Amino acid sequence: MNYNRIILGGHLTRDVAVQQLGNGTLLAKCGLATNEKWKNEAGQKCERVCFVDCVHFGNGADVLAKYVRKGSPLLIEGPLQFETWEKDGDTHSKHVVKVENFTLCGDGRKDGAK
Repeated sequence: MNYNRIILGGHLTRDVAVQQLGNGTLLAKCGLATNEKWKNEAGQKCERVCFVDCVHFGNGADVLAKYVRKGSPLLIEGPLQFETWEKDGDTHSKHVVKVENFTLCGDGRKDGAK
């Protein structure tokens, strides 16, 4: 059995960048940071941040660009993809979430304020 679905809630690490592809489809790119907090055995507070790149194709791309900014809370859902590319003779790779559904979690202000 195979199942590829990611659900993440976090804050945007940068403003949404939107571009129009050759076929007219909109593409939005953004980054999301999720935080994990816990106390270690000594009782000290610890935190780990995970940074994830996200892409969204289609009509929702303009909604993301219009209503969220760096720092805005966002809930995303979609499959995890593995991308590779060549640059200066080197092969690079990263995982990206292909956002199929999202929920705006803020109050609608564009400044990312909580």
